[in-house]
Amino acid sequence: MDAWRGKWALVTGASAGIGKALAEELAAGGTNLVLTARRSDRLQQISQSLAARHKIRAEIFAADLADPDAPQKIFGFTAAKNLDIDLLINNAGFGAYGEFAQTPAQRLLEMVQVNCAAVVHLTRLYLSQMIARKRGDILVVASTASFQAVPYISTYAATKAFDLICAEGLAEEAKPHGVRVCALCPGSTESEFHEVAHQTQFVAKQRQETAEKVARTGLRALASGKSFVVSGLGNYLGAFMERFVPRRMVARIAAGMFRPKAQP
Repeated sequence: MDAWRGKWALVTGASAGIGKALAEELAAGGTNLVLTARRSDRLQQISQSLAARHKIRAEIFAADLADPDAPQKIFGFTAAKNLDIDLLINNAGFGAYGEFAQTPAQRLLEMVQVNCAAVVHLTRLYLSQMIARKRGDILVVASTASFQAVPYISTYAATKAFDLICAEGLAEEAKPHGVRVCALCPGSTESEFHEVAHQTQFVAKQRQETAEKVARTGLRALASGKSFVVSGLGNYLGAFMERFVPRRMVARIAAGMFRPKAQP
């Protein structure tokens, strides 16, 4: 993690899960941090702890990326502090389990805003500066759900497919300018994600990866110049074996796995 020693990294969704683990990995490598999430109290605790333990600088900015103006506000905060962001980590995101027609429309639209629009907006704001400096790195947290349709989390899977394809395209665009872009595709991970998405009944604890392991996998892949990485051998094999199965069959199998049980 020494690749970003002494530099500034911006981590969204940094108050828990993979975002918190990414912040901890970077701090241990001497990276200064700008942490953003909705919960300012958690951000304050994390930033103070990391700064004290690793002798780094840490700033926080509470923001809800469901607000379309949040990316510009975050950018304005770092600009006012005169901080050159050398590493942007688009980690914030959430899912919602259930039948599409029964899920509140506002929840679905907020998911698209956080998982897609905010990623595009933040990346556009910071990538132009990185290109001008001829250096920089961007990590986009996608998912193993990026590789296929997943009924009952259809919108979430679609947003993560967007993240993966966008990151892969930008990786080639930005490479000639000295900027690396990588999509991190984790599977089931120890975090608050499943509770927020209301799908804890599908979590197999023995198959979950730790957030720390996922964070290390993503940062190492980015530092090595990969355009995407799937965390975990089992997840990798699962994602790519689907290429040999008709897409409709994959969706049908997933529907059988995730279909809500009938109420007694």
